[in-house]
Amino acid sequence: MWRIGMTGSIASGKSTVLQAFADLSVPVFSADEAVADLYENEAVAPVEALFPGIATDGRIDRNLLSQRLAADPSGFKRLEAVVHPLVRARIARFMDEAEAQGHALAVVEVPLLFESGYDYGFDAVGVTWVDEAIQRQRALARPGMTSGKLETILARQMPQADKKARADYLFDTGMPLEETVGQVAALVAKLRAEGPKN
Repeated sequence: MWRIGMTGSIASGKSTVLQAFADLSVPVFSADEAVADLYENEAVAPVEALFPGIATDGRIDRNLLSQRLAADPSGFKRLEAVVHPLVRARIARFMDEAEAQGHALAVVEVPLLFESGYDYGFDAVGVTWVDEAIQRQRALARPGMTSGKLETILARQMPQADKKARADYLFDTGMPLEETVGQVAALVAKLRAEGPKN
């Protein structure tokens, strides 16, 4: 089975491309969705222990967590040391299950794939990208996003050009949606035709 990692900067179209894979019956996994679930389950106690007062009603309040991290960016490392191993375990389980079910490929979206330096065992990596003016426009349209918050996020991310240079597959999400979806469909057809990655 082809184990495909997917990454890209904020507002570069990762969710759109992941959905295009899912629409073609490719098993997909979102690290962001896994974190959201963990913040309501097994990560609540250890994260609350790191940042007392950010759990409400048995779940991590992501807005309070963001405020705490903005005030003290050194907290990112401590948070990642708790959350990343939990996410990686879920990714490994997801890929093993997809392979056991006989799928030709599975796609895992990890926003900070290159930045983490962790080897997930992917056979290839796809990168979403978009013109930076469109990226900023998309990001600033998100609820609660500010220029300052966006700059903080971008400062933690590898520049788009560097991500593109490390990609096996590129998805330009600045083009019309049907063209991006067509790129995904072509890749899925190619990998299914080639057969499983040995």
